[in-house]
Amino acid sequence: MVLADAVFPVALRRAQAHRLMADAILILGGSLFTAWMARIAIPLPLTPVPITGQTLAVLLVGAVLGSRRGALSMAAYILEGALGLPVFAGGAAGLTRVLGPTGGYLIGFIAAAFLTGWLAERGWDRRPLTAALAMLAGNIVIYLFGLPWLARFVEGFLGPKGALTLGLLPFIPGDLLKLALAALLLPSAWRVVWGVRKAWG
Repeated sequence: MVLADAVFPVALRRAQAHRLMADAILILGGSLFTAWMARIAIPLPLTPVPITGQTLAVLLVGAVLGSRRGALSMAAYILEGALGLPVFAGGAAGLTRVLGPTGGYLIGFIAAAFLTGWLAERGWDRRPLTAALAMLAGNIVIYLFGLPWLARFVEGFLGPKGALTLGLLPFIPGDLLKLALAALLLPSAWRVVWGVRKAWG
């Protein structure tokens, strides 16, 4: 069970049509939350990769929705942007953004949401330490997709370490802050959910 399953009314999920509708709402909601967090974008000098709230949203969506819905939510998010909706960092949109220097990070969102969701389904999101480790694993997956992709665009100018210089090192402090925030939010949300369920009997 993940947070979405604990919060969403069970009665609305009994029939298959209701389950499909509930899943669709959750998947769309996750993509819209990521688009909203992408509005937080701080451009950095000398790199095409901005500091954004996207990665925090990706990890939270994966943990809250679970592996399958989390991955589908990120796929929907990328499709929305590719079709021209202004959902990417700073309100950007278009297929050129998906195929550009930061496209690898976007594709990595799908795998990262799946992994964090998979770990959350096994209870990793219920304690601060394991929640932080789940978020760290998801973050690493984003870089595993993003850095090799970025390297194709920058190594000709900056050498083989160019992608690390532009796509990883400036973001480590912010990523650690996001991990700490997520590690506090997720277990706290579970405590609230269990408290409410206990109060309601």
